[in-house]
Amino acid sequence: MAVANLCMLSSFGTFFLFPLFITERGGNEADIGVIMGAFALASVLCRPFISGMIDRIGRKKSYTVGAACMTACPLLYLLFRGDLANFYYPLLVARIVHGVGFAICITSAFTFVADLVPPKRLNEGVGIFGVSGLVGSAVGPVIAELILKHYGFPILFGFAAGIACIGLLIHLPLSETYVHVSKIPSGSFFMVFKMKRILFVGILALLFGFGIAASNNFIAPFAQEKRLVFISLFYVSYSSAAVLTRFFGGKMGDHLGEERIIPHALLMVGAGLLSLTLPGGELMLLLSGFLGGCGHGLLYPSLNVLAIRGEPAHMKGKITGVFTGSIDAGVFVGSIALGYIGRWAGFPSLFLTAGMALVLAFVIFWVETRRQWASRLPCQRE
Repeated sequence: MAVANLCMLSSFGTFFLFPLFITERGGNEADIGVIMGAFALASVLCRPFISGMIDRIGRKKSYTVGAACMTACPLLYLLFRGDLANFYYPLLVARIVHGVGFAICITSAFTFVADLVPPKRLNEGVGIFGVSGLVGSAVGPVIAELILKHYGFPILFGFAAGIACIGLLIHLPLSETYVHVSKIPSGSFFMVFKMKRILFVGILALLFGFGIAASNNFIAPFAQEKRLVFISLFYVSYSSAAVLTRFFGGKMGDHLGEERIIPHALLMVGAGLLSLTLPGGELMLLLSGFLGGCGHGLLYPSLNVLAIRGEPAHMKGKITGVFTGSIDAGVFVGSIALGYIGRWAGFPSLFLTAGMALVLAFVIFWVETRRQWASRLPCQRE
């Protein structure tokens, strides 16, 4: 499953340079925000259905559906030629379908792995599995940049479809990890969302996703505006730092507890985004990617495990759906909002806003944990 996830995230990672396709055809920062945001919006809106599907038909069958979508959708982009205005709305539809496929893959893959990992090693197990996605997120943009320099977007879309197809084929021999029992009441997606701990994680994940929108969607046009030669340097640095953090710090969450890891991780992701407001060239991209990657490497598994730890197997699909859906909701809101901020006020204001979203998440976490700590104190008699 890790190899399949590597292939799928490599396909996804090639689209970090998709904003260049939009600007090449006459689009601006606002268009980038809307078109890239449509991908995330689809992931958000379909999450209630996806989460129930994963607990109903199984993790593997769900992944098969998502992988087939991820294979077919990049080929749709071959149909779009000429000015952006000529195919704007059909492109939005293609992005929506693509987003649904990605949402199914991510949610079912992490639920699949959560079924396999021993409860006492959840942080480590989920984190190590996530390395495959982080590597894919670095490999995809690097290959995309090389392809664009020598061949162009048609070959890039063919590569994205081909690597996703490999992921589809690789996972097929796997056995299902969970068999649905209809007599067990699992509750609805929205009932799960009302659980206080899940809602708290969802808020933090949404703000995390807001920050991710900046790094996923606006690094390429930002680097192009700065006339930086190696655009994918940011993604290589980001993913390398996240991978190293997972390998050398993967056990920290299980030993120290997610509550001690999350605040530091939030600040590191925020610092990475804020550093993009400073002057500099490739070194700035390298530093920003390193800080953001270290934070991401710790934050994603810690938030995920904080949500699912101690929950029964028949609830994990929905809970993972809430967590990943909240990130996608943040990516959608961030894509739209940051796109317009970038158009009106420029890239420094865009990255400043994204960084402050992570600072806000830190403040919310700090206030909530202090409130919980105070509520556990024994009442003092006067």
